[in-house]
Amino acid sequence: MDILETDAYDRRQRRNMSCALFMHLVPFFVATSAYFYLWTPESVGSTVAAGVKSAPALLLAVVVLSWNGPLSILGVAGGLLFSAVGDFCLVFPDQMFIHGMAAFAVAHLLYSLTFLSSRYSNDSSSSWPRLFYPILLVTGGGFYFHLYPYLQKAPNPDLMVPAVGIYVVLITLMGSLAIRTRRLTTVLGSLVFMVSDISLAVQVFKVTVIEHGTVVVMVTYYLSQLLIAVGDVKAVEGKEDFSKWKRA
Repeated sequence: MDILETDAYDRRQRRNMSCALFMHLVPFFVATSAYFYLWTPESVGSTVAAGVKSAPALLLAVVVLSWNGPLSILGVAGGLLFSAVGDFCLVFPDQMFIHGMAAFAVAHLLYSLTFLSSRYSNDSSSSWPRLFYPILLVTGGGFYFHLYPYLQKAPNPDLMVPAVGIYVVLITLMGSLAIRTRRLTTVLGSLVFMVSDISLAVQVFKVTVIEHGTVVVMVTYYLSQLLIAVGDVKAVEGKEDFSKWKRA
């Protein structure tokens, strides 16, 4: 098989894998559509609403597990499962807001550890991602500094002030490590996740009112999780393709 035939074969394989991945993602798209169709955000304290809200992240976790194997439970699949727990908790904000934030913090930690793994390693010597590290650091620190006075007005400031600080550190670290991978899907997913959390925080802590704020939060949230999940699947595919090329 010459180089042209090999290249054509690889293109067909990638198309087939992309089609297969899309079919696996259909339940996620259906669950997300159901969430927005039923529009449960105002159903605070409803177990049904919590289940509908959690379903898309759970389905993405199933996709990652089916593609990347059981070990992904310690990586992106595990992060998606903890995100689903966080989704469930945030439907009960008065009782379980801090629990939901803790679940998402664990998710960000699992994402960060995954982005450090060899599957995401990049042989490029380009240093351009380093330019974004201080930008994210300043953004995260500046946002927390801006949020701080509002956190002090929260019902439990002694807990909320340090908890949100730790959360900001973890999501900023996750975004920085995503940029380190130089994988567009992963980078976009992580940055969109940060946008989603910022949008949520300014509303929860009454910094400002965002028109259609819940829609903004949930659209960016589901999009970010989709991109991170697809990025993880593609990272495994990329390593497999590279290994085949080395053996050729």
